Amino acid sequence: QVQLVESGGGLVQAGGSLRLSCAASGRTLGIYAMGWFRQAPGKEREFVAAISWSGALTDYADSVKGRFTISRDNAQNTVYLQMNSLKPEDTAVYYCARARGGVAGRRGSEYDYWGQGTQVTVSS
Repeated sequence: QVQLVESGGGLVQAGGSLRLSCAASGRTLGIYAMGWFRQAPGKEREFVAAISWSGALTDYADSVKGRFTISRDNAQNTVYLQMNSLKPEDTAVYYCARARGGVAGRRGSEYDYWGQGTQVTVSS
């Protein structure tokens, strides 16, 4: 079993920053790629960012590129999402997920374990 727990969400003004954390229990995450997804009210879940098993490779949705940074600390079994220059359209529930392999892309089907989500609200 793998359990992923997101934290760090909250309310922030446009232009502000938040840092999300995803802590894992159970098996270690060190050999798996990890991703962040989000779902806004009335919208489908969308890809935000992904990171390879070693952290050497990253991928970002165009909507967050240059503003968000994904990172990981395999020794602590934790993945992070640093979010800067936040916009109201970033408002969503953010989910972390473990991929099926060491490198993964933007499709939800590439991930097999998901956290419960953490709410991010950006006011204008």
